[in-house]
Amino acid sequence: MWANRAFYDDGEWVTWSEIEEQVRCKEWGAKYPNAKRSLIPYFEELLSLAEQYHWETGFHLNLYGDIGELFAAITYGITLNKNYAQGSDGRLGKDFVEVKTITPFKKNDVVTVKTSGNFNKLLVVRINEDFEVSSKLVDRKDLPKPSGGIFRVAWGQIPVTGESS
Repeated sequence: MWANRAFYDDGEWVTWSEIEEQVRCKEWGAKYPNAKRSLIPYFEELLSLAEQYHWETGFHLNLYGDIGELFAAITYGITLNKNYAQGSDGRLGKDFVEVKTITPFKKNDVVTVKTSGNFNKLLVVRINEDFEVSSKLVDRKDLPKPSGGIFRVAWGQIPVTGESS
């Protein structure tokens, strides 16, 4: 109940939850200098919803791709494309970025990406079974040789440069 109490500071009312949110945003900003802090509450709420739903029902919501894209926008400063845009999920400077998310229920840590996609970089976001999120960014030229028009990329194959957790 104390968490809901407010106090008067510098001419305005402030709640503890507002202070906690400001601290979280500062932590994200310190860890990720390009962080888009305005998206952090949406990311946290979606991740929490997915986790709570899973623990309550044993099932998974179809949110993980969106969670991965929000994580990309927050941590790397990627400007996301409109939903269902062809070729890539967003831009990082002049580069087109494809975002692929490894979900908590996936049996292996492999993503597949079509070679026909218009992207220079691939960002793989992994949400593990404890709903912890990490990512690795790789240049397209550093991806394994494609087979049948598809890149198959294992989490462990991606070099450590451009990693976040």
